[in-house]
Amino acid sequence: MGCKIEEFQQEQKKRMRAVQDSMDVLNGKWKIAIITSICCYGKRRFSDILNDVDGISNRMLSKELKELEINQLVKRTVLDTQPITVQYELTEHGDTLQTIISNLTDWGIAHRKRIIKK
Repeated sequence: MGCKIEEFQQEQKKRMRAVQDSMDVLNGKWKIAIITSICCYGKRRFSDILNDVDGISNRMLSKELKELEINQLVKRTVLDTQPITVQYELTEHGDTLQTIISNLTDWGIAHRKRIIKK
């Protein structure tokens, strides 16, 4: 009996560690919104993301995009245009967040309806 409890506790610790790892990568006020912007359109320029994410500054967007790049969720491409254009898209690994973004969207819509009663 004690063995099953220990197995359950170990599994729960593993789950909690996995959630914490996920939250460490996606933490902060802006990352989910940035990923959602890119997710919805496929490829986005810096200025497009800046317009999509209300309240974010140029500097913060740049910082967050660099962190998302480091975590291999976003790919940055410099286009050979005049002036130079930078474009962002989800990597194959970042694309795995589509389901989470969709689930968050659905939950957010349902939550707003429940709270506002509309």
